[in-house]
This record gives sequence, structure tokens and C-alpha cells, in this order.
Amino acid sequence: MPPRKNFPLRISPELYAALERWAADDLRSVNAQIEYLLTRAAKDAGRLKDKKKEDGE
Repeated sequence: MPPRKNFPLRISPELYAALERWAADDLRSVNAQIEYLLTRAAKDAGRLKDKKKEDGE
């Protein structure tokens, strides 16, 4: 697996607080929650291939 890409993200304090609460509800870090949401959005938009569908799961 290639190394992860790091980049700065600027968001409002209100959005960060909402993500922090959501992440806590899902037992994730804020970073993991953001990655989960972006991955899901990219898959839903057809911009990212779903490995599970490709593997026949």
C-alpha cells in the first residue's frame, strides 16, 4: 500500500465540532471520519472504484 498523503484542511470551527461529535458517535477519530465521508462520497459519485464490488464480494 502506498504511503498516505498529508495535506492541510481549513474548515470552520462549527463544522469541525460537528465532525468531532459524529466521529465520537461512530468511535472514530476526526481524521478517520473525514476520510470515511470523503471515500463514501467519491464512491457514490462514481469517482472511486469500490474494491469490494471488483473482488466479487
